Amino acid sequence: MVSPTSSVGSGAGAGQSELANSRKTIAENFDTFLSILTTQLKNQNPLDPLDTNQFTSQMVEFTGVEQQLKTNEYLEALINANQQNFASQAVSYIGKEVTAFSNQASLENSEAKWTYGMTQDAEEANITIKNSAGAVVFTEKTKLESGEHDYTWDGIANDGSIAPDGKYSIHIEATNADGGKIDLYTMTAGMVETVDFAGSEPILVVNGTKVEMSAVAKIGLPS
Repeated sequence: MVSPTSSVGSGAGAGQSELANSRKTIAENFDTFLSILTTQLKNQNPLDPLDTNQFTSQMVEFTGVEQQLKTNEYLEALINANQQNFASQAVSYIGKEVTAFSNQASLENSEAKWTYGMTQDAEEANITIKNSAGAVVFTEKTKLESGEHDYTWDGIANDGSIAPDGKYSIHIEATNADGGKIDLYTMTAGMVETVDFAGSEPILVVNGTKVEMSAVAKIGLPS
């Protein structure tokens, strides 16, 4: 498991370093600008003075950049705070039972279970289960009731062989009595083992299956 502090902190450090460099550069440029302006004012021709509008405009531009840098600092602080909260929340899921939107589940002890949900009865539903390589190992044509229900596969493939334990995905195509396609969803449930912070969003490892934290629909204590 990757430490949320190290993962988030490294990104924050990089952002703060960029802001610090930008602020240092603008400060150096502003100092140089003021030095040149002062020299010009001291040595200007009284009969042909400098255009005040020009250097006033330049000062306004420098001020605008400074304000933008300050705004970026505030945004960085807000983003870092949200990332820390998000990481802490993800870590709190470890050891808890979650149900998340996903079509993947693990086959263990001759059982793989998913939850499906739809608003209409399916007069015909074509169920396809594939292994981790994407090969079809089981198909079934059946009727399904509306609502939220569990679907359990016993691990027996179409050819009668027993599928090895591992990750499998389910795909359901359902139609109503009029032949219209029914929108549905599938979910997987299990205990959160670890959290992966390698990507832009925390990934929960649920019984060996990776699901995005935003896909979690239910959470509770282990049964």
